[in-house]
Amino acid sequence: MARCITAGVDGSPESRAAVYWAAREAALRGLPLRLVHAWLWQPLDVPIVQDREAQAEAAEGLLREAESEIVRQFPEVPVSAEVVQETAVAALAGEAEHATMLALGSRGYGAVVGFLVGSYGQQVIASATCPVVAVRAPAGEDQDAVPEAGGGDEVVVGQQGSPEDCDAVLGFAFETAAAHGVGLRAVRAWSLPTLYTYSPASMALADAAGGLEPFERKALAEALQPWRERYPEVPVTEHVEIGSAGQVLVSATARARLLVVGRRARRSPVGSRIGSVAHAALHHAPCPVAVVPPA
Repeated sequence: MARCITAGVDGSPESRAAVYWAAREAALRGLPLRLVHAWLWQPLDVPIVQDREAQAEAAEGLLREAESEIVRQFPEVPVSAEVVQETAVAALAGEAEHATMLALGSRGYGAVVGFLVGSYGQQVIASATCPVVAVRAPAGEDQDAVPEAGGGDEVVVGQQGSPEDCDAVLGFAFETAAAHGVGLRAVRAWSLPTLYTYSPASMALADAAGGLEPFERKALAEALQPWRERYPEVPVTEHVEIGSAGQVLVSATARARLLVVGRRARRSPVGSRIGSVAHAALHHAPCPVAVVPPA
């Protein structure tokens, strides 16, 4: 299957905003757009009339309506659409294997209900092999109006760890900033070492750099250097601040068109976890959020 940008469709205003976001991104990048709706016939064990054919037709109609709307608004973008007979998580995770990125509404009334706080979206983000972009519909938007393109004049990206740890995140952020013709703000948060993480060896590195904050600035600059050389047209702002990584990152999104964060998926007895920084970004950032898996 050719590389494409894929958007999940569930009929909600948030899903519609995600579809338009994906269509604009496809137009910018010269990629095809694929729309998918997950629908799986699951008879209920209750004494009510269930019409499988009618439900299948409704699912197909919902998808074709979205396809027709995008074809009218973006005639230059090749569009395909398919009802995938799978559960939402299985369908979307499977689509991610062939997509450049996957766009989802941040809250839905259909297959991906509870995207931000429920299990479906968290499982998709934790297992997807491509970046997943969460898109909200603006508050109070007329459901019949065309969702507006996001404002902001920069892409914001969170950088943590070593240069090798963040290659995928920085690569996606620089590529997106270049495609949009905007600047990039790279954010690195730091905190004072705790009693349990302090060691003479680690502090010697900070002392050699002139202190903890200069050490963090040096680490950020080193991580950015190869990407600055690869994308010389992208202006970069380096932002180093003491504080919680999630809070520092969200506070830096006032001018953001997109926030890009990495994913540290963990398994737990209650399901997949995506890491505290990605969790904070998805819940609190005012702009679309791209969660990028490790390389």
